Amino acid sequence: MLAVGTKAPDFTLYDKDGNEVTLSSYYGKGNPIVVYFYPRDNTPGCIKQACGFRDVYEEYEKLSVPVIGISKDSVKSHLNFATKHELPFILLADKELQAIQAFDVWQEKKLYGKVSMGVVRTTYIIDENGVIEKVYEKVKPDKNAQEILEYLRER
Repeated sequence: MLAVGTKAPDFTLYDKDGNEVTLSSYYGKGNPIVVYFYPRDNTPGCIKQACGFRDVYEEYEKLSVPVIGISKDSVKSHLNFATKHELPFILLADKELQAIQAFDVWQEKKLYGKVSMGVVRTTYIIDENGVIEKVYEKVKPDKNAQEILEYLRER
């Protein structure tokens, strides 16, 4: 994981509609950015996490805080995932692991004794200057969106 106080690595990735999205384009607007990394579209934990953000997304909009979800799934997979679950926020495809590795969330994982590499569910709050303000490691998918919202309201 990257540490609080670290400059967030910039990236440009494609969203579910095939449009380029650059992280630094959100800087300087006076609001933080929520960037969350998740393992895979349409898996139980990832659905819970995404729907958690969806269900309170209006509150994020009131705070003018963009939410960006990133996984190594394809643009097409993201489009299907977003459509199926009515996700109103940005999903970015990182098949080449550009942002995933830069944010140090591609790590060894153990499942039922089997070791493999994968995305460790992590959420970063990046301030308006591009500096990591808060890191949520090994987040609980069903509580992540609300937990971050509470932090943003108190900041």
